[in-house]
Amino acid sequence: MSVALEVSGLESWYGESHILHGINFSIADGEVVTLLGRNGAGRSTTLKSILGLTGKRVGSVKVYGSETITMPTHQIARLGVGYCPEERGIFASLTTEENLLLLPEIAKGGMGIDEIYEMFPNLYERRNSPGTRLSGGEQQMLAMARILRTGAKLLLLDEITEGLAPVIVQKLGEVVMSLRKKGFTIVLVEQNFRFAAPLADRHYVVEHGRVVEVVNRGELEEKSSLLNEYLGV
Repeated sequence: MSVALEVSGLESWYGESHILHGINFSIADGEVVTLLGRNGAGRSTTLKSILGLTGKRVGSVKVYGSETITMPTHQIARLGVGYCPEERGIFASLTTEENLLLLPEIAKGGMGIDEIYEMFPNLYERRNSPGTRLSGGEQQMLAMARILRTGAKLLLLDEITEGLAPVIVQKLGEVVMSLRKKGFTIVLVEQNFRFAAPLADRHYVVEHGRVVEVVNRGELEEKSSLLNEYLGV
């Protein structure tokens, strides 16, 4: 299996604040992994640092074998990286369909509109609705759908279930499983461990800007008490 993402000794700052203190993990092409941890542990900052969105960063971040630590964000994206931020970032004044049609192609193989609507039937029903009229769940679906249009194959998904109704969370889980079957590589930052547990090949526990524990899918039961201790659940 080829390596889609390899992060080694990644340190990152917001201004003078030193947030990441040597993050290490790697993901093979087609894998799904999670970054788990308490709020403020550095999980979301890790995703932003992979894309060069934090300001100063040092270490190594290889995307499909290309070293990106000195690259600007737009060049990193064009290696096939899609980012779904916690705040979703849709264009509120545009309709659902206009949001989907606006995206640039960063790599070949982006999903067509019909394929998107098949995956997200809610968006088809709301295709003429402005972003301001969409529910939180529909906005999250739209934020995910947009990056699938670009041709990105490495997806960085930040807290996609936060604040959403259980039925929407279940739908997003089905979408992640579907994307996995299609060969996408996915990094999930998640607070909802029940959502993340059945989806991922591997879980990286982040604390104080470092990966402090790695739990493979088959180790969940034997390491459950350790995870409870780290996550405070």
